[in-house]
Amino acid sequence: MLGQLVSSAGSLAWIYLTLYLVEDRGMSPQQAGFAAAAYGVGLLLGNLSGGWFGDRFGLRTAAVASQLTWAVACLAMPLVPVGALAAVAAIAGLCGGATRPNLSALVATALPADRRREGIALSRSASNAGFTIGPPLGGLLAAYDFSLVFVVDAVSSVILAAVIWRYVPSATRVVSAHVSGVLRALRQDKSILVLLASIVVIDTVYRQLFATLPLLLRDAGSPAVAYGVLIGLSSVVIVLLEAPLAIRLRNHHASRVIAIGFALVAVGLAVLGIWPALVGAAIAVAVITAGEMLYKPTATAQVADAAPDGMTGRFSSLYAAASISGMTLAPALGGTTYQHHPRLLFPLAAVLALVAAVAVYLGTTSRRRSSVAAAAPARSTG
Repeated sequence: MLGQLVSSAGSLAWIYLTLYLVEDRGMSPQQAGFAAAAYGVGLLLGNLSGGWFGDRFGLRTAAVASQLTWAVACLAMPLVPVGALAAVAAIAGLCGGATRPNLSALVATALPADRRREGIALSRSASNAGFTIGPPLGGLLAAYDFSLVFVVDAVSSVILAAVIWRYVPSATRVVSAHVSGVLRALRQDKSILVLLASIVVIDTVYRQLFATLPLLLRDAGSPAVAYGVLIGLSSVVIVLLEAPLAIRLRNHHASRVIAIGFALVAVGLAVLGIWPALVGAAIAVAVITAGEMLYKPTATAQVADAAPDGMTGRFSSLYAAASISGMTLAPALGGTTYQHHPRLLFPLAAVLALVAAVAVYLGTTSRRRSSVAAAAPARSTG
C-alpha cells in the first residue's frame, strides 16, 4: 500500500497527456484526441486481459512486468517521433490497465475472505491519497519541463514494482488456462454476471461526476475552482473514511452493502436533477461519495470471493473491465444527452442507478434461495 501511494502520487503523465501532445509535440487537438483514445482502448484491453496473465504466470510476476513495461512506455513518450505516439500510448494503456486487476487479486489472495473488503478499501485509500498529491505536482513539473512528468511517473512505477517483488508473497498458483473454465464458473453463479452488468451501468452514471457535472456547474454560473474543491474534498473523505467503514460493515452481507451503495448514487444523481446548482452539487457529491465507499471495495471483494482456485486474476480482470468501461461510456453518453436534453440526464442516470441496485439485490435473493434449495434434503415420496 505504501508502494501504491508512491506510484499514485507519481501517476502524472497520462493526466496531462492531451495537453502535452498539443503544447510540446505540436499535435492538433484532433490528433491528440485520437492518441488519447488509443490510450483508452489499451487501458480497457489491459484491464480485461491482465488477470489472465496473472493466473498463468503468477500475480506478482504479472504485476511487476506490467509496471516495468509501463515505466519503459513513459520514458519512450518524449523520445519517439510524433507518428509513433499513438502506438506508445496504446501500449502504455495496455500495461497500466493490466496492473489494476493483478494488484486487486494480490490483495484478495493475501488476506482471509472475511478481511478482503478492508484490504481493498485500504488499497483504494492509498491510491486516492496519492492522487490528491499527483495532479498539483504534475502541474508544477509541466510548467518547468514536461519530460520530467514522464520521468517521475516511470520512477514511481519502478518503486512500486520493487516493493511488490520484495515484499509481496508469491501466491500459490492453480492454473486453469481455458476460457471455458471461467465461463463455466460464471454460469454456475449467475449473480456475478448480474453484478458485473450492474457495475457497467453504475460506473457509467457515477462517472457523470467527472464527465458532465463540470458542464452543469459552468452553466449554473459556478467558477471552475468550485468543482475542483468538491472533487478534492470527495477524495479526502474517501481516504479518511472508506477503510474504517469497510471494517465496520465487514460482517454485513456484501450484496446488500453494494445495493445500498448503488441506491445512494441514485439519490445523489436525483439531487442533481432536482437542484442543478452549486449547493445541490455539494449535497449530491457527498451522497454519491458515500455510495462509492460502500459499493466499490465491497464489489471488488465480492467478485474475488466468487473466483474458483486459480481464477482470482481473471475474475478481477472481469470486474476491472466492467468498471473501466464506465470511464469510456460516460463521456460519450453523458455528453450527448447533456447537449440535447440537459434536464433529462441526471434524472435518467438516477433511474438507471436504482435499477442496478434492485438487480443486485434480487440477484442475491435468488442465489440464496437456490443455495437453500440445493442444501435441503429431498422430501421422501415413499
